[in-house]
Formats: sequence, structure tokens, C-alpha cells
Amino acid sequence: MGALVSAGMAEASSRPDPDALLALAARAERGRLKVFLGAAPGVGKTYAMLAAARRLHAAGGAVLVGLVETHGRAETAAQIGPLELLPRRRIAYRGQALEEFDLDAALAHPSARPPGVLLLDELAHGNAPGSRHPRRWQDVEELRDAGIEVWTTMNVQHLEGLADDVARITGIRVQETVPDHVLAGADAVELIDLPPAELLERLRQGKVYAPEQAARALRGFFREGNLAALRQMALRRTAERVDADVTGYMRANSIAGPWPAGERVLALVGGDGAAEAVVRHARRLADALRAPLLALHVEAPSGAGLSGADLDPDPALRLAARLGAGVESTVARDLPAAVLAHARARNVTHLVMGRGRPALWRRLTGRNLAAALARRGGDFALHLVPAPALALAPAAAPPPRALPGLPRGAAWVAVPGLVGLATLLGLWADASVPEGGTGMIYLAAVVALAAGFGPLPAAAGALLAFLAWDFLFLEPRLTLSLSGVQEVTGAAIFVCVALLLAGTTGGLGRSAARARARLFGMRRLVELSRRLAAAATPADLLAVVAQEAERLAGRPACVLLGLEGEPVPRAARPLDAEPDADSMAAARWALAHDRRAGAGTDALPAAAWQFRPLRTREGALGLIGLRMDLPGLPPLEDERDRALDSLADQAAIALERDRLTQDQARLAAQAETEALRSALLASIGHDLRTPLTAIRGALETLRLSGAALSTAVRADLLETAEAETVRLNRYLTNIIDLVRLESGQLQPRRAPVDLDDALRTATARAARASGREIALSVPPGLPEPRLDAVLLDQVLANLLDNALKFSPPGSPVRVAARRAGPELVLSVEDAGSGIPPDQLGQVFDPFFRIRRGDSAPAGTGLGLAICRGLVHAMGGRITAQSPAREAPGENPGTRMSVHLPL
Repeated sequence: MGALVSAGMAEASSRPDPDALLALAARAERGRLKVFLGAAPGVGKTYAMLAAARRLHAAGGAVLVGLVETHGRAETAAQIGPLELLPRRRIAYRGQALEEFDLDAALAHPSARPPGVLLLDELAHGNAPGSRHPRRWQDVEELRDAGIEVWTTMNVQHLEGLADDVARITGIRVQETVPDHVLAGADAVELIDLPPAELLERLRQGKVYAPEQAARALRGFFREGNLAALRQMALRRTAERVDADVTGYMRANSIAGPWPAGERVLALVGGDGAAEAVVRHARRLADALRAPLLALHVEAPSGAGLSGADLDPDPALRLAARLGAGVESTVARDLPAAVLAHARARNVTHLVMGRGRPALWRRLTGRNLAAALARRGGDFALHLVPAPALALAPAAAPPPRALPGLPRGAAWVAVPGLVGLATLLGLWADASVPEGGTGMIYLAAVVALAAGFGPLPAAAGALLAFLAWDFLFLEPRLTLSLSGVQEVTGAAIFVCVALLLAGTTGGLGRSAARARARLFGMRRLVELSRRLAAAATPADLLAVVAQEAERLAGRPACVLLGLEGEPVPRAARPLDAEPDADSMAAARWALAHDRRAGAGTDALPAAAWQFRPLRTREGALGLIGLRMDLPGLPPLEDERDRALDSLADQAAIALERDRLTQDQARLAAQAETEALRSALLASIGHDLRTPLTAIRGALETLRLSGAALSTAVRADLLETAEAETVRLNRYLTNIIDLVRLESGQLQPRRAPVDLDDALRTATARAARASGREIALSVPPGLPEPRLDAVLLDQVLANLLDNALKFSPPGSPVRVAARRAGPELVLSVEDAGSGIPPDQLGQVFDPFFRIRRGDSAPAGTGLGLAICRGLVHAMGGRITAQSPAREAPGENPGTRMSVHLPL
């Protein structure tokens, strides 16, 4: 079986890595990016880019200079020479005309299309307000998405991941930065470097800055120590990039490593006490070699990991992740083959593992992991880390594993019991089975002991079974002796088979137990995810987390959220579980450092509570607290500890998702408010200006020429001013009513309403104001609904005003009432131009109008919105129908229907 697995691994290692091929395919779909990386300002990166571009142009390639910053350097400007320049885009900002890169012109320019090259200087530059993207590297990303090859420049201090280091070294915080993934995604990086002494000499000669600026630079940023540190950063980042290119090439072309082009360290993490020592030693080795660090845990199907032990490797893997290692886990039967295949695929040069204490037979036969790696991995440097004293100390033998529900020590009662039962069965069947057949009965007992209690009780049972079988059933009986070659051979076979069954069945039992535990853990996580997703509010979500933490840990639990850097309890189980003052100090430390703190940890262990952070990409959102000082409670088992870590991860994701949902809802509400405010301002600016202008014109005419005007003219002007004042008052009333509706301040006063009287009053008033006839149809015997008479009158007034406004003069307007089941339906129908079908659902939105412009009837677009709000406040609904008739003529008309409950 091991040979088959090894063959399978060899075959897999001979195939190209799928992830590497996908990365190559994704890169091929975009335009290429070449970065001229400067170790410091003034090293000549722009000059080098232009020189390379001129060589390409001389060879017949198409080159377009999108934007180049010469900073007044004559030799740099001279390098542009015959290269085609893209005109810059002028942007007006605070009274100034700024010149920026024209992204749209570059996308459309034929010289930039493949196979041409676009030059775009200063990748870290911030674009002027009004540009499509705030940063120039975002312009480059869009160009690459369009298939355009870009050459650009940047200095190493502008890398986002180095901003803190640069600030600590130089004392200057770089404001314009480029995300690390942009440089990592470049197809080529060319380092432009100068020794610090040469760069300082260029600065003194005025080849970098003007004399006054150069003098200030020499006293600040351009100190020799700063330049040496920046140079080291640039060299290291370029080396990392080259190493990544080499590894990617090897994986994409299925080349077996290692290639000694660069150092790379792999820590082999097992499930023993030396695992964390291995990780720390590997970290020190990687730092000394200035090499990347990886960590690998290989688990065998039987459950044992690299060390063959049966302990939990997760703490060591978490330590490796905290120390910046890339962590991976896999399952394989042939451990050396899996380790070597992983190391070759990632071009590892150094393997670090614990010395361990393999079994004596493994040491004698050379079958331990260290010997296998030394024998089969001659291309690698193998480091054996001595285990710490505590890990080398002989651990107390774990008690035999018993079936669930049985007391401890039951295994040692089961050994003689099952062997005795097998003896009784053998005595009963002694006359009917051959002499050796009774041995099979004892083998069944050995298998039962291995499956139920583990290999150690099974081995003891095998020894006891052999003695009983020899004494009672093998000739000469009732003696512990064997006579004849056949009996000796049979006894030897029995012992070997029994021990093999004990070990194999015990290993299968451990694997089955691990599989059951993992399946249970997965089911628990799925159930937890379902409960977290079902939480309706953040308070419900926190209550679910606290309840699950209490159930997993078997002790009081609470959830704390960070509020301005201070942990605040938000949920607890039981409800009165709250950390004391000393424990809250541990909670503050855990929240600030994003690490465990409190009881059972290395940070403030004297606290009564233990706190685990809820980690997200932006840091710890909160903490899960567990009370650990209650007497009689056992320490947390490894399985429960892992389950609590999974709970913390799931809770952090749920809280982050809830926060993002709230942010999205808040942004949507703000956008809606802004749209409403813009519409209100536009409505006031357009529709309220007309009545104000008419009123002002009438009053000014009366003031200036009142005495010269006839009585009829003065009366007409006064009537115009009065009508426009009424119209302006109606607009303002509509706006106030809309605000009252949206704020929930409007409460209807219900009383029986005579519909016939209400409809006749409203139609008569509208007819007098418009001078048009309004047909009214109200059947007798309609019930009197309990409505607000004032709100109903306002609804009817707005509907009638709308119908009269949007229908031709002389066309009919019809008002009708009828009963439809449990509702009263009031309809107002006009013979106007109607409403387009795709806009019927919008006519009740605030400020929405079908027609706009100077020819549209005056109004704010609030009438129908207010009608909907008033009708909803009275418990009804309003609908619009257009065309209003089955066989419309030239004007299809519109019918507004108000459905009111009886």
C-alpha cells in the first residue's frame, strides 16, 4: 500500500502545479507590468525606464509616454527624445489648472494597444480630485485589465507593507503608498540602485534637487544610514520577488527541487512536546538566512502525525502562523515521501524537525523519520532540534481507552473477562473443533479488546489468551510446554497474528474515534453557522455565541465587544456572569494585543477569566470570556479548546458580516436621504420660484405704477398675487406633510365619515377653483367608514387637483365610490395623456413627475406621495391604472383608486 501511495505521489509531483498554471493563465489575460524599483529618490529609475524605452523604440517597438516627471533634470528630459507624448488632461481645482495623466486618452490611443508599451511614471502618485481613480496605481490596474502593457517607476519606501519600517528608520511617514499586491503582481521588477556615497554626491552636485532643497534633504531624509537601510529593503524585496518567480516557474513546469537559487526553510510540525521548539528554531534559522519560513504537518491515516505521537499539533501550527510562517497540513501514509514532495514543490532547501524519541525497533532498523529523510532527501539540509527537557521527560502512560460510558480501569477487568469467556467457549466446543481451532476463539477476544479498549489491553489479552490456550488445549494439556514442530509453529503464528490484530485494530479504533470526533465537530460548526445566520439582531447573535461558549466549555461564558478600545460585556450565560475588575485588565490586554490573556495563558495568568479574541482582518472585534477558577471543573480538553477557537472564528465572521450589513444599510439610507434632499432642493428651486416671481412682479408693479393703473388692472394684479400665494402655501404644506409622514408624527383621528357629503364637498370645491365640471357617482346605502375626515378631504383634494392639472381643458373628470367586499373604493378618473406602463410604480414616489420642463404643469411632485402616506396612515392603499378604460381613445387617461377598510 505504501508503495502505491509513493507511486501516486511521484506521479502527482511530475505534473505541473494547477495553482501555478492558473496564476500564469490569469496573468496572460492582462497587460504586462514592468516596475523600475528605486532604492531611494534620485537613483535614476525614470532615466533607466526612458533609456529602455528608447532601445525598444529603436528596435521598431511602439512606445507611448503617458506621463513622465523629469523634476527639472535636463538629462532625464533629453531621454524622451523621439518618443511619442500623450497630452495631459487639465483639471480645474481651487482656482488652479492641474495637469494629470489622461486615462481615457491612453485607453483609446493606438500606440498603447498591444504590442505597444505605455510609460507611466510615479506609480505611488495621488491623482487630483475629479480623476476617475484617487491613485495612479489604480489607473495602471485598469490599463492592464484592458490588455495594455505598462512600464512604471516607484521607490521602495512607497510600498504599503514597509511604511511603518520606513517611518521608524527615517522619522518620516510616507503618505503616498502602493499596496504590496501590485508589486507582487508585476511581470518584471528591475532594481535601480546606487551606493549611498554616489547618491549623496549626485545630491550635492544638484543633479537630484535644487541647491536649497538638496541642503534640506541632506539634513533630513538623505542621511547615509537611511539610504543604506532603504537599499537593504529594496535588495531584500527584489530577492523575494525573484525567489517567487523561480518557485512559480518550477511549479508550473513540474521541475523537482530544490534549486539552490535561494534559501527556504520548512519546519516539520509533529504532535509532540518538541513541536513548538522546532517552530522557534526554524524561525531563528530563517531569520539568520533571511529566508522565507514554511510549516508543514503531515497526518497519517492512523491518526499519528510526523512524530508518530498522538498529541495535538494545533498550538505549534498557531505559533508558526503568529511567527509569519506559511502553514499547511496534509494527510499521507508515507510520511517521508509526503514531506520530500512538499519540500521539492516549494523549492525548500532546509528541513527542520525534532530529534524525537522513536521506538527502539525503529532506531535499530533505521525506519524513523529522520533516518528516512536523510537517506532519501540528499538534496536538503536536515536540522534536528533537541527537544526541551519537559518534552524528553517520560510522560505518564495514558489510561487505556474504554468504551463510552464505562468507568476508568474497565479495560483491565475486560482482559481476564473476555479471555475467560473465550476459554469457556473453547471448552464447550473442544470436542467438535480441531485442536488448533480453539485459537480462533481467542483471536476473536483479542480483536474485541483492541476495538473496545486499545492496543495495550489487547496485547495483554493476547499474552493471557496464549497462555490459556497452551495450558488447556495444546498437547500435553495442563502444562505450559509445546511438543513438536507443528505445535511450536502454530503457537508462533498465533502470537504474531494476535499482536498484529491488537496493533492494527487498535489503530483503526483510534482512527475511527478521531473521525467521529471530527464529524461531530463539523456538525457542531454547521449547526452553529445556522444559528448565527438565523440571529435577527446583533444582540441575538451575541447571545447565541455566549450560549454556545458556555455549552462547549462547561463553565460560565460572556462576550465582550470593543468600544473605543475598551471591552464592554454585551452577553453572558448565565446572565449574571460578569468578569471582575482584575479580569477586565486581562480583557483589555487581550483586545489591545489580539491574543489570549487571563487564566491558563502566559499573559496575566492570575485572572479568574480567560479571554479569546474574535479576530478579523482589521483586528479584534471583541472577546469570548470563560470563567476558569470554579472549583471542581476539569481543565479544557484539546477537542473543546479547538472547538472554542472555531467558535471564535465563526463569531468573528458573523459579527463582521453584521457590521458590513449595517454599514451598507446606513450608506443606502444616506444615499436615499441625499437623493431626497437633492430632489427637494431642485423642486424648491424650480417650482417655488414661479409663484414667488409672480407675486413679486405684481407687488412691484402696484408699488411703482399703482396710481396710473386702472381699477381692473389693479384688481387683476392683486388676484394674481393672492392666487400665487395660495399656490405657494399649498406647496409648503405638502412638504411639511411629507416630513410629518416620514417621521411618523401623523396620527389619524378616526370617526364615522359620511362619504356622500365628503365627496360632494371636495368635488364642488375643485369645480369652483378650476371652472370645470366634475361628474360624481355615489350609490345610495354606502356604509360610513371610521376615517379621519380631514385627511380624507386632503387626499381627495390632491387627487382632484392632479386629475384636473394633467388632463386637457374641457375633458371629463369622474369621481365614483363603490363597495368591494370588505373595502370601499374611491376612484378619480381623468381623460389625460396617461402614464407610461414602466412608470406606474413610480408615480407615488416623492418628487417624481411624468413630464418635466417648462411645458409641465406647475407642482412639486409631492401630491401623490402625500396621498399614499395619508391613505396608509388610515389603514388603506392607493393604486394607479393607465389606460383608465378598456377601449381608450386619443387620450387613455388615468384612474387613481383609494381602497379604504370598512
